[in-house]
Formats: sequence, C-alpha cells, structure tokens
Amino acid sequence: MDKKNYKYIYGPVPSWRLGSSLGIDPLSVKDKVCPFDCVYCQIGKTKCLTDKRKIFVKTEDIITEFKSLPPLEIDYITFSGTGEPTLAKNLGEMIKEIKKIKKQDTKIAVLTNSALLNDKTVREDLFSADFVAAKLDAVQDDIFQAVNKPMKNLKLETIIKTIKKFKNDYNGNSLCKLCLCRTIKNTRKNSDARRAKLFRMKFSLTLRFARKELNR
Repeated sequence: MDKKNYKYIYGPVPSWRLGSSLGIDPLSVKDKVCPFDCVYCQIGKTKCLTDKRKIFVKTEDIITEFKSLPPLEIDYITFSGTGEPTLAKNLGEMIKEIKKIKKQDTKIAVLTNSALLNDKTVREDLFSADFVAAKLDAVQDDIFQAVNKPMKNLKLETIIKTIKKFKNDYNGNSLCKLCLCRTIKNTRKNSDARRAKLFRMKFSLTLRFARKELNR
C-alpha cells in the first residue's frame, strides 16, 4: 500500500490462516476497548473494559477510505484492530457494504475473542462474513481468569456454549484459535481438556494451533 495515511485500514499483512490479509479496524480508538484484558495482547493493557456495543466509526467513513485504496492483491479483508471488533454496533453493516465493492474472489474475515457471541445481534453480524476466527484460551475458569482477565459478568461456560451455537448456525468457514502461555501452571492439562471438549463440538485443534477450518 502507498504512503498515504489511512485511519481505519492497515496492511496487507501475511497470515498463515488467511494468506494476504488487509485489515480494517472498526473501532479505531486511541486506547484499546475490549471485554478482556488478556495477558498476551500485543496491543497492551485494556484501558476501557466494556461489553457495550456502539458505533465507533461511521460505515461511510470506512467505505470512503476503502474506495481510496490502490489496486491490491489480497485474499482476505479482515476486521480486527484496537480491541474487540464485535463491539462495533455497525459491524454487520460494514461487512455488507464492503462486500458490494470488493473483488469477487476476496473474502471477508472477522477475528473475535468470542466474549459477545451470546448477543444475537453479534452473531447475526458475523453471519455476513466468509470466515470467523473465534478465540477460546481455556476451558477451566481459573485459567480463563488468569489469562483473559474478563469482565466480571462474563462466564466461561456461557462463552463455550455460544461458540458451539454459533458454529452450528454459521454457514461460512470458522476456526477456533487459542494462545498457550508457558507461565500459566497446568497449561498442558488445560489444553488437553480443551481439545476433548472442542472435539465434541466438532472443532479441529492441535496442541499448538487451531489450524483447520471447520467443515471444510
């Protein structure tokens, strides 16, 4: 991409999951907003811990910037960025509008931490995407609390159930992603337990990476 300063779009970046991926940040805030404060997050500490959806960036602003891009060879347009992308109340609208103007063979992905999947409107927004990577770092609550540092109202069992529900209702490709932390005690045991639980949910996992798309 040229040297023009883009406010909402970044990349393209190489991705082992998605090939050449152009990022769109539907939040585009100075300080990260998220329902989690994960210990490994590359963006840093969550200063605004929230699960309340709102419009951070107008859809038309995203579309205007997207239309100004030079010709690019990309495989995916990926919604991610400075926090949890499903916090953007207009995420579904953004996806639908991008679909109208993107190249036919370019697909749309969303990376989510799964915290808001219990919200029907979030699931409906994600149904518009071609690929959804949903995160699950733990199946034991003590590990969940230590690694993800969630808001107090977020329950691990609810997140697991809603990942399963989304997977069953979603017609696109999906992936369950995880992060293993060497500093967390009993991580291997936790990962083994997670594999067993996700196997029953028909997710394909390895101990190191959740690399296989569902139902492919």
